[in-house]
Amino acid sequence: MTTDDAPAIEVHGLTKRFGDRIAVNDVTFDVKRGEVFAFLGPNGSGKSTTIRMLCGILAPTEGTGRVLGYDIRTEQEYIKQNIGYMSQRFSLYEDLSVRENLEFYAGIYAVPRASLAARVTELIAMAGLQGREDQLTAHLSGGWKQRLALGCAIVHRPPLLFLDEPTAGVDPVSRREFWTMIHELAANGVTVFATTHYLDEAEHAARVAMIHGGVLTALATPADFKAHYLHGKLFAIRSADTLRTLAMLQQRTDLSDVSLYGDAIHVLMQTGDREDLESALRAAGITGATVEVIAPSLEDVFISLMKRP
Repeated sequence: MTTDDAPAIEVHGLTKRFGDRIAVNDVTFDVKRGEVFAFLGPNGSGKSTTIRMLCGILAPTEGTGRVLGYDIRTEQEYIKQNIGYMSQRFSLYEDLSVRENLEFYAGIYAVPRASLAARVTELIAMAGLQGREDQLTAHLSGGWKQRLALGCAIVHRPPLLFLDEPTAGVDPVSRREFWTMIHELAANGVTVFATTHYLDEAEHAARVAMIHGGVLTALATPADFKAHYLHGKLFAIRSADTLRTLAMLQQRTDLSDVSLYGDAIHVLMQTGDREDLESALRAAGITGATVEVIAPSLEDVFISLMKRP
């Protein structure tokens, strides 16, 4: 078992191959105890493969790792007994009620019968499911199912919770409420490792690891990402003809990145200033456009890193 000052998760050179395909390539990082840690990347980047190795579901091809002090190669059963896991696919029993699902998972995790009723009542209250205890899970909305799945994942009070894209397909309000619950767990000492491709969710984490093509491209706090991982100045351009302006800017070779953000175009320049962009727009016959310097968002950093070779 890990000591209080040891990382909850620690991996070195973690690699997973499936035949000739390398799904995770030489990944090294650690997760502090009590930390909310986001593992961010596009679909197919290696997030789920990594989390399955950490949970003892998949054996790594190369590398070493410890989760709560247990070796991910030789002590998988100890890991499974001491973690909570919530997958991106809804895995509860839809023909059981809310209470029956909680009681079923409590049995799997050997929650003592003497404390079972109190624990189920506590989790129903935490998830805001009062009045729905006897409702069939199949009849719950996506957001309510998500809350129930979280309750089942932590029914045995694990010190470490793995969330594998837990809010995929859930509406924005439910996602925000879900993350409020996660931070309440973290405030009570639970370590949270969450894979996601939602940038706003990564903003909730203490640290963010970005993975692309199985390679860990960067690891930092959200603030450090925005302060240090974009080189140059970032501008927001708005014009009456957004698509024409976007096409013109994308043809320029002196711009590091040009991306559409809602009704604005974000432009990253290594050298030059606002006057240079305004002159280029006028020369292309684009009038009335506004150009302003902006602070980067985590999304700006993420897209820029994903585009790098």
